[in-house]
Amino acid sequence: MGLWKRISNLISKPEAPRPDKGPLDLRAGDICEVSLITYEVVGTARNAARNAVMLTLQDGSNIVYLHVESREQLRYALYAPIDGGLENPNEVPTHIEMDGTDYYLDEQYSGTVLSTGRTPVLPGAANGDQHVWQHQSDDHKLLRIEWQGGRFTLYEGEYVLNGDVSVIRAN
Repeated sequence: MGLWKRISNLISKPEAPRPDKGPLDLRAGDICEVSLITYEVVGTARNAARNAVMLTLQDGSNIVYLHVESREQLRYALYAPIDGGLENPNEVPTHIEMDGTDYYLDEQYSGTVLSTGRTPVLPGAANGDQHVWQHQSDDHKLLRIEWQGGRFTLYEGEYVLNGDVSVIRAN
């Protein structure tokens, strides 16, 4: 190494450390832990307007979905897909009774999502407008209904405490 190179290395500023990836930054191939279970991220559906992402997580053959949204603080909800569907996106009810639980419409929104990897949306409709109806029961169970690309997807879940979610390895 030449003298000039040594001097410039002494004088130059050290490279700034890269910030750690948070749950909103996860991509396919990353590893995270939710409620003491380790998952690989296999797909993402990002809604930039809401600063939110729906992560498709896989642990062996088990697939779940983690919705991460940044509001005043990060908010997490863990979902499992359920069978069912509706006929028309213009007729989603505000009250749904399912398996003895009453769900009431808590929030409804739409926006553009960008999907990568394995997601519940059909391959041709992976990027585009998505409509979401978020229902909640009196005992804090969640029912999420998504409509995208002419297809409904339903999920049942619950909120997850912030301390129960951590990034293990991010690429």
